[in-house]
Amino acid sequence: MPVTLEKLIARHGRYRPDHIAVVFGDQRLSWSQFNHRVNQLGNAMQDSGIRKDDKIATALPNSLDLLIIYWATVSIGAVLVPLSPLLKTSGLLNLLINSDARMLFLTPALVAGLNERRAEIKNISDRHYLTIGKDGSFEQFLESAPATAPDYPKMDQDDLFNIVYSSGTTGQPKGIMHSHLVRANYASHFAASFRMSPESVVLHTGSIVFNGAFVTLMPCFFLGARYVLHPHFDVEALIETVQREKVTHIMMVPAQIIALLQSSNFTTESMQSLEMLLTIGAPLQQQYKEAVNAVIPKRFYELYGLTEGFVTILDRNDFESYPGSVGCPPPGYDIRIVDDNGNDLEPGETGEIVGCGPILSSGYYRQPELTRQTFRDGWLFSGDLGYLNEDGFLYLSGRKKELIISGGVNVYPQDIEQIISAHEAVLEVAVFGVDSHQWGETPVAAVLLKPELEVTAQALKEWTNDRVEARFQKVSDLILVDEMPRNAAGKTLKNELKDHYLADKTN
Repeated sequence: MPVTLEKLIARHGRYRPDHIAVVFGDQRLSWSQFNHRVNQLGNAMQDSGIRKDDKIATALPNSLDLLIIYWATVSIGAVLVPLSPLLKTSGLLNLLINSDARMLFLTPALVAGLNERRAEIKNISDRHYLTIGKDGSFEQFLESAPATAPDYPKMDQDDLFNIVYSSGTTGQPKGIMHSHLVRANYASHFAASFRMSPESVVLHTGSIVFNGAFVTLMPCFFLGARYVLHPHFDVEALIETVQREKVTHIMMVPAQIIALLQSSNFTTESMQSLEMLLTIGAPLQQQYKEAVNAVIPKRFYELYGLTEGFVTILDRNDFESYPGSVGCPPPGYDIRIVDDNGNDLEPGETGEIVGCGPILSSGYYRQPELTRQTFRDGWLFSGDLGYLNEDGFLYLSGRKKELIISGGVNVYPQDIEQIISAHEAVLEVAVFGVDSHQWGETPVAAVLLKPELEVTAQALKEWTNDRVEARFQKVSDLILVDEMPRNAAGKTLKNELKDHYLADKTN
């Protein structure tokens, strides 16, 4: 029997009707109520001509309606295409065309810019642009649709669940495809890894349009647990919600964890109900990991992974035994470290991380050549650098494309970042390479200071260069920034930092 998810919400509506399903602000829906809303939208979409395999795009901030759209799309066998509401018109247009989207749910703020170029989008009819918000067309679209089950299509486990774009605002769009089977594996595997149950309460405070959100969203909805969604990240609201809802599981990106550690309300007592705090999306400096573990011991997990479909997980019980590691592959997954020729390297040797497992994507939508380059013989070539210790635990060295080659020697930005982050005045740091006439490339550090502490850029540069292990790791320049540029997933955008730095030097 194929593993598909179109009837998942209906299942909970039948067997867990009175359990709270989702919480958003003062809105609280039971599984029965949530199922009725999902059914209503699914019927409305089918009545408007949407069919199995049609692509449904969203460009919306977090809301209860967005969760309903997600599961209504799945319920009728259509394909979810979540897009960031922060996209500019040109970027949104690019992804709508690339994904072959048939319907778009968007904010009123995006309508004006898109209307000017709507004629370029041949695949979406006028009635399939639906706005959510003040004077939106969403409620009118729903008003006459019944809350009975939609017409469920015949599904196969290889049918697409979603297309998630990891980039595409400029250059070549990368629409990563996930099947129903892959998302079902997300649900069951991560539920097991994070010790989740139907009684769990999952809080998510970041955007749910990026793939990392599905790491906790899928197991929560699969189990019929409670999903608490915030409109945006607010550290004090997060702490208050953990206490009020007795949250058991939460996933956060490093910038959010750093903000959490700055709050005086982050205490053992306020986090008493928490069973897991998972960091994801980018490397978190070891000092912050230890600070979290000191307040809430035996709750810290770390996940290294790619949207394309490979992960390692540092379990809460392995944290102290393997400091600095991002864990090992879960059961059913495998990992290799290879050189530029694809040859396996020995423990301790740094090379490209290559992985495989049951959540591997089928490739990039409408990008066969890019798919062949990245997915080879069932293995995902990550573009990330790292090494394995003798026990098989993974340690990251950075992105292959971010590798700095200074004087013919490989310089890993993460090694320098680890040193700089140990300074008492440093809140965040990002190291990138720039061209150098003498060395080919040279490291530059951008630093965000803690609000209450001060240090000059020159003093911090000298402090850093006194502590690096080798001459080629010395930073040629260090700049202080007021904020770190980030994408919707909360990742620091080193390319933007580099572009601004070079522009300032040119001017």
